[in-house]
Amino acid sequence: MDIQYENLILATLRAAKRAGEAILEVYDSDFAVEQKDDKSPLTLADKRSHETIAGVLEQTITVNNSTVPILSEEGRDIPYDERKKWEYFWLIDPLDGTKEFVKRNGEFTVNIALIHKHKPVLGIIYIPVKDVFYFAAINFGTYKLENSKTITDDLSIEALISKSQRLPLNNNNKTSLTVIGSRSHTSEEFSEFVKRLEAKYGNVEFISSGSSLKLCIVAEGKADVYPRFGPTMEWDTAAGQAIVEQADGSVMDIQTREPLRYNKDNLLNPFFIVSGQGFCLD
Repeated sequence: MDIQYENLILATLRAAKRAGEAILEVYDSDFAVEQKDDKSPLTLADKRSHETIAGVLEQTITVNNSTVPILSEEGRDIPYDERKKWEYFWLIDPLDGTKEFVKRNGEFTVNIALIHKHKPVLGIIYIPVKDVFYFAAINFGTYKLENSKTITDDLSIEALISKSQRLPLNNNNKTSLTVIGSRSHTSEEFSEFVKRLEAKYGNVEFISSGSSLKLCIVAEGKADVYPRFGPTMEWDTAAGQAIVEQADGSVMDIQTREPLRYNKDNLLNPFFIVSGQGFCLD
């Protein structure tokens, strides 16, 4: 049965908007920071965003008349024997870029992806501080929306598209290869990769950003490549991968040269390289 991605996009945009509102309530307060098992900060905003998204997805969205299970950073303990049977599931990161949140630099996002047979077929990324959405679905394309007031209960897909920008944008004025990297994570492998690009392409510009924004910037066409030689989890990349792929880019396992796959036994991603439209990695 064909999935009506247009309706799912509208519903998930509303979920992301409400989650962003919940996050900003905490962001604008004197929030406390807890520690997760992996020592990364966990704030009240994570919890509120997760509850908001899960509430919307569970109560209002079905695929093929069935409720779709949710896998989240806040619910990572679902056994593989259970989730390997899922044909469709939601993969969400209720607050991607918690370190950026704690630093109060605004570079954190809400990530929602729909996975079908190991592949992200829909992705929503919302940047609450900037009030910017990136959204995509298979055979639909990738778009950027810069005003959450557009996301109303009676919004049609036609009105949404008319108020959004199709990605990638036209960047004919670019004169150099642009590499984007993490604001909070760096590595020797990344530095060596950039040196190899400089040897091949000459003029290479470097920009940095936090969270899944890096994938959005590649999809937009403002950066050409994002190499990641550090640990990430499936929920960190799924929505961004859908957004990049539907903007004619790729998110490739650096070893296999195949797109990243989801709902693995081990939810840790391999190292990967994100490439934008027109950039071919040798």
